[in-house]
Amino acid sequence: MKNTFIIFYLLFFFQLSAQKTVSVTQWQEDLRFIQNTIHNDYSFLFVKTTKQDFDTQVEALYNDIPNLQEHEIRVGLARIVSLFKYGHTQITYGTTARSGILPINLYHFNDGVYIEGVQKDHKEALGAKVLKIGDTPIDKALALVYPVVPVENEQYFKAYGLRFLISPEVLHAQRVIPELSETVTLTLEKEGKVFTHEFKTINTKDKPKAFNFTLPTEEWLTARNTETTTPLYLKHFEDKLYYFEYVEDIKTLYVRQSSVFDDANETLEQFYKRLFQFIDTHSIDKLVYDVRLNGGGNNYNNLPLIKGIMARPKINKTGNFFFIIGRDTFSACQNLTNEITRYTEAILVGEPTSENVNFYGDARPVVLPNSKITAYISYLWWQDMPALENADWTAPSIPVSISFDQYASNRDPVLDAALTFNAEGFKPKPMEYITELYVSGQAQKLAEELPKMIQDPRYAFCDFETELNKKGNLLLQSGRVPEIQASIQVFSMISQLFPNSAKTYKNLSQAYLKLGDTQKAIAILKKTISLDADGDIGKAAKEILSQITK
Repeated sequence: MKNTFIIFYLLFFFQLSAQKTVSVTQWQEDLRFIQNTIHNDYSFLFVKTTKQDFDTQVEALYNDIPNLQEHEIRVGLARIVSLFKYGHTQITYGTTARSGILPINLYHFNDGVYIEGVQKDHKEALGAKVLKIGDTPIDKALALVYPVVPVENEQYFKAYGLRFLISPEVLHAQRVIPELSETVTLTLEKEGKVFTHEFKTINTKDKPKAFNFTLPTEEWLTARNTETTTPLYLKHFEDKLYYFEYVEDIKTLYVRQSSVFDDANETLEQFYKRLFQFIDTHSIDKLVYDVRLNGGGNNYNNLPLIKGIMARPKINKTGNFFFIIGRDTFSACQNLTNEITRYTEAILVGEPTSENVNFYGDARPVVLPNSKITAYISYLWWQDMPALENADWTAPSIPVSISFDQYASNRDPVLDAALTFNAEGFKPKPMEYITELYVSGQAQKLAEELPKMIQDPRYAFCDFETELNKKGNLLLQSGRVPEIQASIQVFSMISQLFPNSAKTYKNLSQAYLKLGDTQKAIAILKKTISLDADGDIGKAAKEILSQITK
């Protein structure tokens, strides 16, 4: 074992040494290698970026390489791979932080970016809100670092992007700070006072890992009050990937599953078996299943949970089953969320997930020939949901986020929202319910229910205007007269519910044009323009109007 460690250390040392001597030409060769590999073997990844934009960015970096320092090239390569905006397709964070990181842990609460954890030597900065990094305001710093991160969506950046803010190499390469230095000064605010604090880098491996929060150790402090009761979602997170706890006085079973991989001490199959045995032998009115810290694992582990819940109708009922998601819900746990959404009656609570509903995952390592940097490139498309239902993320029915003070004082507004939600008459999937009423010809009930739902604050998560327009456009795009006529009914209904919706009137005009009723289309286009004269919809309507009135 000892000899193996020595060999590994020497190989690692020689690799780093080799990387330090990579020439300009070799860096450019590596860039061309990744460019050609993408075009030849992974061209299917050109979904959120175009081949033209990718090649333009490659050429810009290629031409800049002679003028860049080594860390700037590494960060530049990470930017190139991050263009695809799939979280599994990346050059890892460690490649962009080789010279070390600041001894802090940042977390983006709903009231700002705070220092959630620090090394003990910097305890005076613990719990402070970050105002500036160097001379750069925090909002601008976030925007500058953003392109380096393989952002699947905004939640992904909140979950996994802030680690790049504590790498001086990234900060310098992205011009957050003017020069590369092992010390970085932050402007902070704490207890009403604004002050600056200088941080010196540490080795990346010296930062404890516990999801996106700080695990207290002899060397590290957390801003959370560890002297009082630990909230359920943070219990056992240092030693258990999953656990459950029965809250007997409210007959609620709380479950936290923070991985789709097996724990060393208990497989997920064993855990699910034990969980369902408990459910079957206890009086449980409510199941709260928490995956807000779950970054994924093995998709094949999901099925026993889904089957177990579906087999228990007392639990699998609206108002009895709550599923907590969040910014760390990613990869195989996005698949789990998809399955929960499709096959159960769960009400989703918390923050949106950090993964697209359908996504490219399962990355292959691609080693660059000269620098030996590894790029991970996704090759497998996961589509649990119909293509038309794809989205940037899964949004909760009950959106709840957390403030710094709530976190620090061990309050959990997400769990509280699940426990106190009034589910009477609530439809977790409102658009499915509305579609069912429409398709089944229940026009009167639809006319009664839809306005109520639009006004009901419990449905604030649903953009009825946009979703209804999507339904109308599906009918319109069929090209068949009966469906086009049906789309006119839908758009007319939306215009009554949302009388200032320019996009609805534009869609309605398109439907009349397809039926050949030019006069009605013209009148509706004029209405569209009056509602959005200077906006993109209004401009598009003007263009259509000019074409048909020539």
